[in-house]
Amino acid sequence: KSCYILYINHCTPALSQQSVSEWVHQRTTELRTHRNYGAHFAAFKSSGAGAVEMLGDGLSGDDLAAVPEHWLTFPAPPASAHTALALLYIFFTAAALLGNGLVIFVFSTTKSLRTSSNLLILQLAILDFIMMAKAPIFIYNSAMRGFATGTIGCQIFSVMGAYSGIGAGMTNACIAYDRHSTITRPLDGRLSKGKVLLMMAFVWIYCTPWALLPLLKIWGRYVPEGYLTSCTFDYLTNTFDTKLFVACIFVCSYVFPMSMIIYFYSGIVKQVFAHEAALREQAKKMNVESLRANQSGASQSAEIRIAKAALTVCFLFVASWTPYGVMALIGAFGDQQLLTPGVTMIPAVACKAVACIDPWVYAISHPKYRQELQRRMPWLQINEPDDTTSTATSNTVSSAPPAAPA
Repeated sequence: KSCYILYINHCTPALSQQSVSEWVHQRTTELRTHRNYGAHFAAFKSSGAGAVEMLGDGLSGDDLAAVPEHWLTFPAPPASAHTALALLYIFFTAAALLGNGLVIFVFSTTKSLRTSSNLLILQLAILDFIMMAKAPIFIYNSAMRGFATGTIGCQIFSVMGAYSGIGAGMTNACIAYDRHSTITRPLDGRLSKGKVLLMMAFVWIYCTPWALLPLLKIWGRYVPEGYLTSCTFDYLTNTFDTKLFVACIFVCSYVFPMSMIIYFYSGIVKQVFAHEAALREQAKKMNVESLRANQSGASQSAEIRIAKAALTVCFLFVASWTPYGVMALIGAFGDQQLLTPGVTMIPAVACKAVACIDPWVYAISHPKYRQELQRRMPWLQINEPDDTTSTATSNTVSSAPPAAPA
């Protein structure tokens, strides 16, 4: 206050002492009641009546240093927002752990399901299980309404997220390659178990640098985001190293697997359409309406399932990871003011939702898996025809002697 008075008296000596005092009182009152504290003034914010609680209030030391300055300029969300997200994550966690746990148990304990192709499905279920196994950290932070687990919890949350997120994308690409190879080259396209094991090992090796470099702070770092209840790699610090890291991880963990998924599944759909065109052409040459009568219902059903699964997988990957990728690019190269805490929680929820849906797409639609569930859990009322029974029945009918002529 004294500084204000000296400054004004020096610059405007004509003002009366009363006018100066009134102006200074008004100015200091505005500063004390201002609602939008910047990051540098958050520590000096008044805690009296009428003060607004800001994100990061109560943090100090390493925990405060880990929070990007961008988030400290926003007021803390209401308790109802934390409660709603905690309940949503509890539902996601229960659904994902139950669904993926059931897939892991059935595929690992059933000998007939331990094929080379199903090993990739098993790995995807394990990665989705890891994705939601870290959710209790988020739920606890939401219950405590902030960065309760500190930097240790943030590092654990982020490392598990990096391995499960990037690993799931690359495993999806491997599954797409396996199905493309099997369907487009039915005679010699099936992958051997050794080749599949190498692909699985490659996925974990591929994920390791992107998971450990930020952890060791060699390149990038892990920081809290949004409501400070979840953590991810830093995409907000305005430095060249951060921008380069965001660009590289975007290309390697999103563009590469997405391009492979779209390429291989579009090849599958193209193969199905080519097969349908060949059937129609052959039927025209034979002067018949359709050759479908000469195909088994199971074969037709398999083609339809393949086409639907291809479109579903592409849609799920794009819908779940595109918002997060766009958000990271905006934080690194765009207008950061668009990224409010509430907005950034939406892509995080989308990424977790796919871990609940994957077991249904990849495994529950799997005929042999459904048959095994039907055998072990008849109370689920799964009506999946048994391949062995159908084969035995058809063999019996074909080997039966012809009926005597009337």
